[in-house]
Amino acid sequence: MPQFPTECVQTLSGHKGPVNDVCYNKVGQYCISAGRDRSVKLWNPSTGLHLHTYSGHGREVLGVAFIQTCFESSASDNTKIASCGVDRAVILWDVGSGEILRRYTAHWERVNAVDFNEDGTVAVSGSFDATIRLWDCRSSNFSPMQIIEACKDSVMSVQVKGAEIVAGCADGKLRIFDIRMGRTLQDYIGPAITSARFSKDSNCVVVSTLDNTCRLMDKSSGTLLNEFKGHRHTEYKLESTLTNTDAHVVSGSEDGNIYIWDVLEGDLKCTLKSHDGIVTTVDYHPSDVAMISAGGDGCIRVWS
Repeated sequence: MPQFPTECVQTLSGHKGPVNDVCYNKVGQYCISAGRDRSVKLWNPSTGLHLHTYSGHGREVLGVAFIQTCFESSASDNTKIASCGVDRAVILWDVGSGEILRRYTAHWERVNAVDFNEDGTVAVSGSFDATIRLWDCRSSNFSPMQIIEACKDSVMSVQVKGAEIVAGCADGKLRIFDIRMGRTLQDYIGPAITSARFSKDSNCVVVSTLDNTCRLMDKSSGTLLNEFKGHRHTEYKLESTLTNTDAHVVSGSEDGNIYIWDVLEGDLKCTLKSHDGIVTTVDYHPSDVAMISAGGDGCIRVWS
């Protein structure tokens, strides 16, 4: 059994212009994408089928998220997605009907990233206005239920896991907010952070920074466990992630390749020539040896 995907098995085309973000749903049978063309698109990555386009943003869409709860039978079982963008809006969509359920507009600047808590009751967004805002998806109150103002510069990425939010910030600090305990862990990395994601076991965070480096950090102690180099990352917002076994780190790159490193050894295992232009976003399948990538060429590639 291969340890990581090396072959492009599908190319999903439909966006007019670059794709800023892609992500799988919890069980991996669907994915969504955010485009500079102001649209969010829903796909079946295994068949390559484009299922729906969600239009409602006034400017380019920067981030997307699925509610993490399982939905087995179809893409329309009361499932919601969230998107955010340059129009400063966070939009909550009904997947099946495509209708806008909520539009949150309290951020002052563009919204870079969005995620849900596990049961989909709270959406979390990070913005260029240096705030993280929490939104009650069930309430008819469209004001944020909580505003976190600990960051000193643009919040580039947010991810929610359990009661914790990990935020990557352009001020070069990695922050983990424990909402239940009201506690903040903060580690100074240095260069601007464009992406921060928990490992599957939640003990580590993989961090992408604008100095051609990915770092694996121990969550509780803040210890640097390993560094991963070889890709190009000095200018744009790029994402990195861990595979679903936590054995490899995967990152996009400004040279059009995907880079895969061994977590323990830190050595580069594979370079996949993947896109024309920047590879901005990668997401790994929840259970299979598969991943999706997208970037400046407007294509989404499915790997296995």
